[in-house]
Amino acid sequence: MLYVVATPIGNLKDITFRAVEVLKSVDLVLAEDTRTSGVLLREYSIPTKMRSFHKFNEKGREQKVFDLLHRGKKIALISDAGTPGISDPGAGLIRKCRENGMKIEIVPGPCAAIAALSVFGSEENFQFIGFLEKKGKKQLIDIVYYPGLTIAYESPHHLMKTLESMNEIAPQSKIFIARELTKVYEELLEGTPQELIKHCKKKKILGEYVLVFSGNKIPFEKDPQKLMEEIQELFKISAKDALVAAARLLNQPKRELYKTFNA
Repeated sequence: MLYVVATPIGNLKDITFRAVEVLKSVDLVLAEDTRTSGVLLREYSIPTKMRSFHKFNEKGREQKVFDLLHRGKKIALISDAGTPGISDPGAGLIRKCRENGMKIEIVPGPCAAIAALSVFGSEENFQFIGFLEKKGKKQLIDIVYYPGLTIAYESPHHLMKTLESMNEIAPQSKIFIARELTKVYEELLEGTPQELIKHCKKKKILGEYVLVFSGNKIPFEKDPQKLMEEIQELFKISAKDALVAAARLLNQPKRELYKTFNA
């Protein structure tokens, strides 16, 4: 049996009774960082053995873990914070267990993306894109043109770059920032990219961030050629990348758009 167990995203009291019971009852806990998770386990007097399971070793350990599960062992999968398998290690193991008919139980609880959306307050559609990439503006295309809210995770050392890029592309857009959710220095901010840049320049940027981008209220250009030119100019990307983005937004095959542009 594999238990997928959500753990606190900050405040250690945000763990469920069931999560504590499961972590005490299993044979092994797979933890993203045993040092971080060790604090939680000690807080609740959980003596279960831990083994590291993170993005650098999960591929090499998946089969061994699967073999233990096949032999009847009970294993809990946890991440440093929040719900495993969502922009955290473990998604591959979960899929492998499910595809092979292995029983999986979810022990739900905190999730930073949902916590930020909840405190933002909205009835709009939303998409979650995980951690923002560290290079280029291409990923912002799906944010700027999406008709609903976009939730993303961002690291402190890359936050200003994202705000500056959004200020160039969509200066009037609104961004909601949830920093250090449930922790001592929790902070909630909302404003235009420029307003947030000014705020962040006043202090050292630390902590974990969830960003909620407001959706596009104006339908984008439907003419393939015009849309491609708009994307290429706005995001400063190649014609090839603009073609790929336009095809995705228009839900059309790339080859068909390519034929149109070269007719």
